[in-house]
Amino acid sequence: MAAIVRRQRQRRRVCWALVAVLLADLLALSDTLAVMSVDLGSESMKVAIVKPGVPMEIVLNKESRRKTPVIVTLKENERFFGDSAASMAIKNPKATLRYFQHLLGKQADNPHVALYQARFPEHELTFDPQRQTVHFQISPQLQFSPEEVLGMILNYSRSLAEDFAEQPIKDAVITVPVFFNQAERRAVLHAARMAGLKVLQLINDNTATALSYGVFRRKDINTTAQNIMFYDMGSGSTVCTIVTYQTVKTKEAGMQPQLQIRGVGFDRTLGGLEMELRLREHLAGLFNEQRKGQRGKDVRENPRAMAKLLREANRLKTVLSANADHMAQIEGLMDDVDFKAKVTRVEFEELCADLFERVPGPVQQALQSAEMSLDEIEQVILVGGATRVPKVQEVLLKAVGKEELGKNINADEAAAMGAVYQAAVLSKAFKVKPFVVRDAVVYPILVEFTREVEEEPGVHSLKHNKRVLFSRMGPYPQRKVITFNRYSHDFNFHINYGDLGFLGPEDLRVFGSQNLTTVKLKGVGDSFKKYTDYESKGIKAHFNLDESGVLSLDRVESVFETLVEDSPEEESTLTKLGNTISSLFGGGTTPDAKENGTDTVQKPSEKAEAAGPEGIPPAPEGEKKQKPAKKQRMVEEIRVELVVLDLPDLPEDKLARSVQKLQDLTLRDLEKQEREKAANSLEAFIFETQDKMYQPEYKEVSTEEQREEISGKLSATSTWLEDEGFGATTAMLKEKLAELRKLCQGLFFRVEERKKWPERLSALDNLLNHSSMFLKGARLIPEMDQIFTEVEMTTLEKVINETWAWKNATLAEQAKLPATEKPVLLSKDIEAKMMALDREVQYLLNKAKFTKPRPRPKDKNETRAEPPLNASASDQEEKVIPPAGQTEDAEPISEPEKVETGSEPGDTEPLELGGPGAESEQREQSTGQKRPLKNDEL
Repeated sequence: MAAIVRRQRQRRRVCWALVAVLLADLLALSDTLAVMSVDLGSESMKVAIVKPGVPMEIVLNKESRRKTPVIVTLKENERFFGDSAASMAIKNPKATLRYFQHLLGKQADNPHVALYQARFPEHELTFDPQRQTVHFQISPQLQFSPEEVLGMILNYSRSLAEDFAEQPIKDAVITVPVFFNQAERRAVLHAARMAGLKVLQLINDNTATALSYGVFRRKDINTTAQNIMFYDMGSGSTVCTIVTYQTVKTKEAGMQPQLQIRGVGFDRTLGGLEMELRLREHLAGLFNEQRKGQRGKDVRENPRAMAKLLREANRLKTVLSANADHMAQIEGLMDDVDFKAKVTRVEFEELCADLFERVPGPVQQALQSAEMSLDEIEQVILVGGATRVPKVQEVLLKAVGKEELGKNINADEAAAMGAVYQAAVLSKAFKVKPFVVRDAVVYPILVEFTREVEEEPGVHSLKHNKRVLFSRMGPYPQRKVITFNRYSHDFNFHINYGDLGFLGPEDLRVFGSQNLTTVKLKGVGDSFKKYTDYESKGIKAHFNLDESGVLSLDRVESVFETLVEDSPEEESTLTKLGNTISSLFGGGTTPDAKENGTDTVQKPSEKAEAAGPEGIPPAPEGEKKQKPAKKQRMVEEIRVELVVLDLPDLPEDKLARSVQKLQDLTLRDLEKQEREKAANSLEAFIFETQDKMYQPEYKEVSTEEQREEISGKLSATSTWLEDEGFGATTAMLKEKLAELRKLCQGLFFRVEERKKWPERLSALDNLLNHSSMFLKGARLIPEMDQIFTEVEMTTLEKVINETWAWKNATLAEQAKLPATEKPVLLSKDIEAKMMALDREVQYLLNKAKFTKPRPRPKDKNETRAEPPLNASASDQEEKVIPPAGQTEDAEPISEPEKVETGSEPGDTEPLELGGPGAESEQREQSTGQKRPLKNDEL
C-alpha cells in the first residue's frame, strides 16, 4: 500500500512538472506573436514579418517602398535613415555612412579597410588600440564602430516592422553572406544585441533564397533529386550556390521536402557597386575634360560632387541595362557648373570588361565544392539586382551552357521571404509545414594539439596532431565531441580553420586570421588525483556549431569509469519506482546519481573519436538473480580559459556602453519627434484659429472684445514661437497649446452646438411624430386583440408629452439668450431625450413581435369542409394511429387552458438589468411579463 502511495506521488510530481513546462511555453507565446526577418544587403535591406493573420509579408517603409537603403546620417543632434539619409548624402557626405558592412570583423591591416578608404575618401577612419578594429570619426565628439552603425540600422528596421505589424517585435532572423567567417558573424550578433533584438538565427542569404524557392514549389519536390543553381550578384558581392531538392523521410512528420546546400562559390568584391564606381570615375574624367581650359579643381577632390556622380552612376547603370545609350546629366555638379555627357552601353561594358571576366569564377568554385558537373544542373536561376545587367547574363549563359537562365523568382525579395519563413519555424507562435534545411560549412574547422610520445625507451618527442571537427561542405547545425585519451595533466589545444586552399591569395588576406582560439584547460591533473581508483575514459571537449554558423565550446569534462557490484537486494524501493516512471516516459536505465560533486552524463551521439561501448547490455530474464557488474561513470567539469585569436570579442563593459549609447540616441530621436509634433500642433492651431476669427459662423457667436482677446493671445504666442520657440521644450509647447485651447473652448463649443442643432432637432421631431402615430394606432386595436395594457400606453403618452414640452420650453428659452452666451439647448440633451423615447417605443414593438395571439372560441355550429373527391392521400390530413388499448373513437385529451401572459408555460423569461423607471416596473407587475432586452441594455 505504501509503495502505491509513493508511486502516485511520483506521478503527480511529474504531471505538475509537465504543467509547469506548458505554462512556461504559453507565457513565452504571449511575447512572440510576431517575428521579423531582415535581409541585409550591401546597398539596401528588405524587412518581412509574419504575425497571426499576416503570413509572410514584406514591410513597407515610411515612403511606402518595399526596399530601404542601408544608409545612416549621423549629425550632432539628429539621425536620418533610409531614403532621408540617401538625400543627405549629397549635402553631408562625411556624416553619411554606407556599405559599412564590408568593415565588420575587419582589423586595420585587412585589405578591405584600405579598399573602403579608397572608395569613400570622405570618411575619416580611426582604429581601436585594443582590438585593432575600425571606427568612423564623424566629429571630435562623434565616433561609431561598424557594429554600432549596424545596430542603428537593425533598430530602425525593427521600428518599421513594429509600425507595420502594430505590435512590439523582438525576435528576428537576419541574413548574412555565406562567406562570412566566425569573426564577421559574431560582429553581426553584437550589433543585434546593441539593437535589443533577439536573434533566432543568422541565416545565409543563399540558403534563405533557396528556402523561399522551395517553399513556394513544395508540390514539385519529390523523391527524385533536383539540382538547382542560384547565381546571386548583388551590390557588393557574388555568390553561386548549388542546391538539391528532394523529399526525405523524417522521424517526426514522415516524408517532407528537403533542401541541401551542395556547393558554394563566391567573389567578395564582384557586384553592382564596383560597376557604379567605374562609371563614376568615367563621368568624373568627362567632367574634368569639359573644364580643362577653365583651370578648375579636380572634381574627385570634392566629396559632394563625387556623391552626386555616384548617384548618377547608379541611375545610369540601371538605364543602360534596358537602353543602348543614355545622357548623364547633373545640374550644378560643382561650382554651379552643370554636367551633361552621353554614355553608351558599349562604353560601360568596356569599363567593366575585367569584372565580366570574373562572372564564371563562382560557378566553377560551386561545381568543385559540390563535386558535380554542369550536366547534373537542371536549372540556373538569377538572383540579385546586378544580374539585370545584360552583359552579366550573356557571360553567365555561355559559362553554364544552358539554353536560358531562370528568372522565375523575385530577385530582390526572395531572401527576405525565406528568412521570415525560417523565423516562423523557429518561433513558438506559429505552426508551419516542415521543410528540412541542411546548410553546409564553407570553411572547415579542426582541432590541433601536441602531446609527448616515447618512440624509444628514454627517448621522448612531441607529436603534432590534427582532428577535423567540421569538414568543408559538411552539414550544420551539429555537435561534435573530441576525446583526448593520453592526458593526465593540464594542457592546451587550438581551434583553427582547416584547409583554405580553395581561396585565392587575395581572398586569404581578406579572410584574416586562420587561427580561431587557444583553449587552456585547468584542473585535469586534479581530477585524476580525485578518482585514483577509476579508469580514465579521456578528456572530452563538446563543440557546437549552431544554426547561425557560430562555433562555441560548450564544456570540457574529465570522464572516469569503474565496475561496481549491483544486486537486486541492494536496490531500494524508491529506486525501482524511479526506474519504472522513467520507463513510462520513454527513458531506459538512468546513470547513477551525482556523487562527490560530479555529474553523470549520457553517451554523446556524435564523436570525433570512437570511445567504445558505454555500458553492458541488461541480463536476460533468466539471470535476474545474478546481475553482472555495472559500469559507473563519473564526470568532472574542467575549467576552461579561452584566448580568441581571430578577432577579440567586444568586452562586456564596452558592449554595455554601446547598448546605452544607442538607447540614448533612440530616446533623443523620440524626444525630437515628440517636440516637432508639439511645435507643429501649436503652429497649426494658431493659423487655423486666426483664420476662423474672420468666418461668419464664429463672428455670430462672439463679441468684438472676445475676438480681440483671442487674436491678441494668438499673435503673442506666434511671436514667441518665432523668437524663442527653437529653444522651447516639449512641455512648454504643450502648455502654450493648452492655454490657447482653453481660451477658445467656449467659442468653439458654441459654434459646434449650432452646427448640430438642425440635424438633432429634425431627428427629434421625426421620432415624436412616429411615436404619436404608433400610440394612436395602438389605442385603435380592438379589445379582444389588444396586447398592450393601459399602463403601457399611458406611460408612452406621458413620455411623448414630456418630450414635446421640454423641446418647446428649451427652444423658447434659447431664443431669449444672445448668441454669444452659453446655449441651454445642448445636443447631448436632445440625444438623451431621443434615447428615452426610443426605449419606450422599442419596448412596445418587441412585445408586439414576441406576443402570441389569443385563441378564439370555437363556434358549436361550425362545420368542417370535406376534402374533394379527387384529392390525393398526401393532401389529406395524416391519420393518427391511437396507442395500444385505445380505440379510434376515444375522445382526445383536452389541452390545458392557457394563461394569458403572452408566453408559453415553462418558457424562461430573460433577466433584465435595470428598467426604464417605476412605470416599467408597474407594467411588469400588472402584466406578469418581463419586457425583452435591447442590445445596449446589458
